Amino acid sequence: MTAMRAEAIVLAGGRASRMGGVDKPAIVVAGRSMLDTALAAVAWCEHIAVVGPHRDDLPPEIQQTQEHPPGSGPVAGIVAGLAALPGTEGYVVVLAADLPALQPDTVRELTRQCAESGHPAFAIDESGRVQYLVGVWPHELLAHRIAELGSPVNRRMSDIVPDEVTTVRFDDIADCDTPEALAAFATASTEPMSLINAREALRQSLSRIPIRKTRPANALGATLAEALIAAEALPRVDVSAMDGYAISGSGPWRLRSDIGYAGGERPHGMQPGEAVRIATGAHLPDGATAVVRDEFVTLDGDRLDRSADAPDRDDSRPRGEDWAVGDELAQPGTPVTPALVSVAASAEVQELAVRGPVRAHVVVTGDEIRRDGPLHDGQTRDSLGPILPNILAHNGILADETAHLRDTATGFDDLFAAVKDIDLLIVVGATGGGAADQLRGALQRARARVVVPRLACRPGGSTVVAELPGGVAVIGLPGNPYAALAALSVLAPAIVDALTGRPPRPRAQVPLQNASAGSGPATRLAPVFADEDGWVATPSVRTAHLGGLVGAVGFAVVPPNAQDGDLVEIVPLPG
Repeated sequence: MTAMRAEAIVLAGGRASRMGGVDKPAIVVAGRSMLDTALAAVAWCEHIAVVGPHRDDLPPEIQQTQEHPPGSGPVAGIVAGLAALPGTEGYVVVLAADLPALQPDTVRELTRQCAESGHPAFAIDESGRVQYLVGVWPHELLAHRIAELGSPVNRRMSDIVPDEVTTVRFDDIADCDTPEALAAFATASTEPMSLINAREALRQSLSRIPIRKTRPANALGATLAEALIAAEALPRVDVSAMDGYAISGSGPWRLRSDIGYAGGERPHGMQPGEAVRIATGAHLPDGATAVVRDEFVTLDGDRLDRSADAPDRDDSRPRGEDWAVGDELAQPGTPVTPALVSVAASAEVQELAVRGPVRAHVVVTGDEIRRDGPLHDGQTRDSLGPILPNILAHNGILADETAHLRDTATGFDDLFAAVKDIDLLIVVGATGGGAADQLRGALQRARARVVVPRLACRPGGSTVVAELPGGVAVIGLPGNPYAALAALSVLAPAIVDALTGRPPRPRAQVPLQNASAGSGPATRLAPVFADEDGWVATPSVRTAHLGGLVGAVGFAVVPPNAQDGDLVEIVPLPG
């Protein structure tokens, strides 16, 4: 809308003296450089100018400029940025590129506040300090204040800020001016997330799979990206719903010799007082007013009467009784199931717009893992990889054959570089803090965006979920089979929802008879069983194998400090 037209200036110049002279905007925090975070926050703006040293990796639509002289302060940077922007009206966003938690909604809200008040709008951080480099200005006012200033070199922001401003407090304003501040933010960004928050973060943050169009039969397991609209009515014509007689007018009726069959030749038009033998699904003749089923009639020669005790009902189905042309039969976000494919066929729909099904590649890591052949000293059998495709298919994910990745210094770097034609990369192992656990470092080197750094649950706490720059989601699971399967089972539905655009599915909850057994300060993922007395969980289970799941219905998600009989979520396993 015209009133909210905005351009953006991102100040990314100079080297941070308090951080040892490093290029601060390029510092990667939680898998993304602080400059990329700032650019993502203003991506909705019409034009963006980045002020600072030239950066080869920025897209060509972003204007790059430099303050003069270099390092002469933020006001000089704003002057250079304003000169690089083509607009002369609307609003100007001014951001420093040292805000690793900044969100687009924060910038939009500041723009709205600026539009409503007519004054510059600035953010207030958690400490109560006004951040003049997280603000939105009316373009005309900013240009006027700059023009009045004279030389902008080494001037403070307070030299251009007017007396009347609007301020708004936000929780995502945390600049990183020192190594200590950066370390504190990095530590906070890797805090374990509750299962509820992790699922919500996945649904909100993972990029959706591109839409494709395909025949309904080829879309099983995908999700509708557009509504399913009937291309033909059902029934297509007026048909008989039962074996019986098509009748015209009131009885008694004279039975004609011709017969109507489903798919056969349609009897010619009927006159009042006539009846025609007709089969289920046959097209009604012109002039037919109803169908009477076999058990409701009496026949004497060619005379047909309705039985004395028969109800007065019509056993025909008019055209469009189930749906008409143009009716919406399923909403976007609906999973493509066999039933939906059948409905599409009945509605003569030849093509569906869908996302998915989710295509995954599974990698089991570790020099000690062996799939086939005899085990050598120190090796262990891969007891999880062979069953993961079945588990994934249960969650609507199509997986290729499981691969094995040795513990090498560049193994994950090579894997990420070779990823193609998949939507989800599943890594088992290498998520902890051991010498061979290299996944997190590789994700950082790949500039992956970490969505779930860890889970606040046991087992499965070392789980990490991220997104590579190309859009492929990565879930790193613990190496222990039980922990890996538990974490995958509780997160996979949210990942599929996020990638395909499905709405969250309702959670199944049951009263757990022994919920307090083994319950503690963290969420617990326990095998759950149903017996004649109700639902019970195994309080403690060995994680090196899946023996604890034999006979189990699935996992009970036992919340912290649960009490016996509490309602808990049940995550089912395939039968």
